[in-house]
Amino acid sequence: MKSEFALAFNEVVEDRQLSREVILEALESALVSAYRRAVNASNAQFVEAKVDMDNGEVAIYAEKEVVEDVQDERTEVLLSEARKVDPDAELGDMVVVETTPENFGRVAAQTARQVIQQRIREAEREIQLDYFEKQVGEIVSGIVQAVNPRMATIGLDKKAEGKMLRKDMIPRERLRVHDRIRCLIYEVKEGNRGPEIYLSRAHRNFLRRLLENEVPEIYHGVVEIRSIAREPGQRAKVAVSATQQGIDPVGACVGVRGVRIQAIVRELSDEKIDVIEWSNDAAAFIAKALSPARVLGVYLAENSEEGKTATVVVPEDQLSLAIGRDGQNARLAAKLTGWRIDIKSQVEAAGDALKKLQEDPAYAEMAEREVEAQEKVAIMLEKKAEGRPLPPEDYDYMAKFINRVEKRVEEKLREENLEEKRRYEAALATVPELTFEIDILDVDLKEHILFILQEAGMDTLGDLVLQMRIDPDRILGLNGIGPKTFAEIQELTDGLRVIPEEPQPEPEAITEAPIEEEAVVEADVVEEAPVLAEPEVEEEPVVAETPEVVEPVKPVVPEKPEPVEEEEEEDDFDKLFSYDASKYGYYEPEKVTFDEEEQKDVKPTKKKKRKKPRPPVDEPDHWDEW
Repeated sequence: MKSEFALAFNEVVEDRQLSREVILEALESALVSAYRRAVNASNAQFVEAKVDMDNGEVAIYAEKEVVEDVQDERTEVLLSEARKVDPDAELGDMVVVETTPENFGRVAAQTARQVIQQRIREAEREIQLDYFEKQVGEIVSGIVQAVNPRMATIGLDKKAEGKMLRKDMIPRERLRVHDRIRCLIYEVKEGNRGPEIYLSRAHRNFLRRLLENEVPEIYHGVVEIRSIAREPGQRAKVAVSATQQGIDPVGACVGVRGVRIQAIVRELSDEKIDVIEWSNDAAAFIAKALSPARVLGVYLAENSEEGKTATVVVPEDQLSLAIGRDGQNARLAAKLTGWRIDIKSQVEAAGDALKKLQEDPAYAEMAEREVEAQEKVAIMLEKKAEGRPLPPEDYDYMAKFINRVEKRVEEKLREENLEEKRRYEAALATVPELTFEIDILDVDLKEHILFILQEAGMDTLGDLVLQMRIDPDRILGLNGIGPKTFAEIQELTDGLRVIPEEPQPEPEAITEAPIEEEAVVEADVVEEAPVLAEPEVEEEPVVAETPEVVEPVKPVVPEKPEPVEEEEEEDDFDKLFSYDASKYGYYEPEKVTFDEEEQKDVKPTKKKKRKKPRPPVDEPDHWDEW
């Protein structure tokens, strides 16, 4: 019995490719189910099955109540039987005792067969799910088992089956039953009948993995794939770059005489593949992406409304090649670079540039400078419209004219973008940071208004406040928001504002103001009391150091013997405070006293004079109250 049971058990383990613990757990669970069916036991009762791996015997243990007189053998046991298992058992206790029915082994084998198979099948599905979830994004090999108009069924490892939908197949590729193919696992889901594995040969990552397998430089990271654009079965563009100097990324992908790339082309049913070197310069990258067409110029424009747009100018004979069949080349280049590409012939671009100079007032200044060029280009366009040929020199002149105008367009758009960025930063500075943590649905507004704002892309209160600062008309233009609702939103957002701090004046401006005020005070004192000796002491070094200043000093003293009226003093003060007192002929020696050498000596004396008339002790009784 031992050998037969062990052989059967090991055979199941090897056939199902499962662990011994999983098979044993499924067997014990099936025996418990068979016991419940055999004796009609309740699901609430604890039942446990144990299998002896040496002799294959099965034992069932069930939880029963200790009683004096057994009325139901399924749930009750005598006290004497219970104390054989637990010596401390008392009446009313619950004890787990062996309760294996007679001839249970053969009965259980018949009853538990289906349960065992079901448990094993569930274990297989779990193992398959765990295995293929780790394989997502990788290439696997399988055998075609069935093909229908909707999809193809592919047999994989672990006895699993994958689905390849019609959209994931390469167009015009015929799959035959029993063919071995390679495909990409792009999604794994848990289904009712096992894991649902979705395969693809049209995914762009399938081309990425093929390049990694065929090109060792990509696998080891010496060459990096930057972007891929693909139309399955027709054409693909791949942008690559080298991470080390001295490596040709395009040559590494193509291989000697195209050996590497041809292997991938055959795998993809003769799909054409263009390998392009990636560049940091967007204009150069776009020009390479449009290969094999020759490009004369690429002019970039980026704004919030239209996004990133590139205007590409090509010769007339290259226009159809740049666009490609049904726009395929331009479409793939746009996907590869991430820019919206507008392709124009040289003549069409020249006409547009001439129209901008003639009609757009923003180009008035440039139009004045390009009067002669406009006349020449207009004559060239008339000749071209009449069907007359143009010499190569005219085409070169036209290309330079287009370049000058389009560069002006780029500069203008760059200035507009900078201005828009400044407006955005200024508006963002007034929005409190905490408002970006408040969900828009938690704002104190009507519920349907909040849903309208959320659909418009405003997920937080900070987004709403920022939009009101930048462009409130956009919120007013939303369907469902009227003037009353807009007034409520405006009242709500106006209360959430961060007041920017005013720039403090520089320390030089703070020191200059009191210095000149002190100078005026001292000048007034000198005029009212000319008998003092201080001016005479200051005149001696002035005469010695700056003799040119001595001449205007002499007429100043006799011309003002009388006191000046109050109105004139106020006017004089304003003139002195304008930082240009010498122009009005006022007391110029005071300017000399504030030289770098004498300023240190003058400051402490002036501060003492100002502190005397300003002590706040007019009402001493008031201070006593405190």
